[in-house]
Amino acid sequence: MAVRCEQVDLAGYTTLRLGGPARCFVEATTDDELIDTVRRADREGEPLLVLGGGSNLVVADAGFPGTAVHIATRGASVAAFHADRRRSDGRLLVRARAGEEWDPFVARCVEEGLSGVECLSGIPGLLGATPIQNVGAYGQDVSETIVEVRAYDRESGEVVVLDRDACRFGYRTSAFKGADRHVVLQVTFALEPADLSAPVRYAELARTLGVEPGERVPLRDARDAVLGLRRGKGMVLDPADPDTRSAGSFFTNPILDPDQLTDLEKRVGDRLGPDAVFPRYPEPDGRTKTSAAWLIDKAGFTKGYGRGPARISTKHTLALTNADGGRTDDLLALAREVRDGVRDAFGVTLVNEPVFVGVRL
Repeated sequence: MAVRCEQVDLAGYTTLRLGGPARCFVEATTDDELIDTVRRADREGEPLLVLGGGSNLVVADAGFPGTAVHIATRGASVAAFHADRRRSDGRLLVRARAGEEWDPFVARCVEEGLSGVECLSGIPGLLGATPIQNVGAYGQDVSETIVEVRAYDRESGEVVVLDRDACRFGYRTSAFKGADRHVVLQVTFALEPADLSAPVRYAELARTLGVEPGERVPLRDARDAVLGLRRGKGMVLDPADPDTRSAGSFFTNPILDPDQLTDLEKRVGDRLGPDAVFPRYPEPDGRTKTSAAWLIDKAGFTKGYGRGPARISTKHTLALTNADGGRTDDLLALAREVRDGVRDAFGVTLVNEPVFVGVRL
């Protein structure tokens, strides 16, 4: 366990390359080291920040006035691919530690002929963050395959196992998000042994693959198509591409109740004309999801828009980037401008998707 109780800059541990120093920095390479660090911080009343891959994190310029522990429990997931038991539905249980890098894990699943996470290819960050955010893309969410999460419970001081229901998954959220009670140690997925992907649900992906929604394709084809789409949107990390210096999608897609939907229909008509249409996707509970990217663009914030060093990605309207080496305050100023502009134009208040540390919109 590497401990550096000095001013360690957190910008190097986030994909935005933003954030000031942590007072104390710990790199935990085992679950025991991670748990010991958390227990010590709790015992001493020390503020604690648990760091994964930093791909969904916005840290204040002032940094963090406590202990930042970086999860580095990598390499333990290889043995998990020799699945030890099969579920009654035929799926195999695959376990991996929180510090495993997510995209290499997905790549290994595809290589091993395990279907269920292939459309989540190319997402940066560590595996332990996926249940927190209920990470999803191109028609798949991790909540569809996660069956349990092993975590350290800071309230009880014990290691606990939470089943899928206890995780309380929702759209880009879970029982873990916005709370600091649990520190994820290990995640268990139930994946289908198959050469074909799960049914392709996302229309853009289906078009790219040349299939109808609901069809299945070879796992490798699905992964390659998703990676291509993400690269085209600057969503695959590339040091040479400033558009990838982001936290991915900065705002979640709004989910509207019937009254909100009616109001949006009126505002779209007033602003864009009576024949204008906007993306809408019915939800099982009777609400309707719409596109944050569409709202941002139609409110006047197009690709490449920026003030100062922060800008909207030139490839994807939903990503805010630190393209020119700015500060967190610069990024937040742009985020507030976009949020307020969308609200003024369409009456919809966008909600940030990344986790904020020491800042807020």
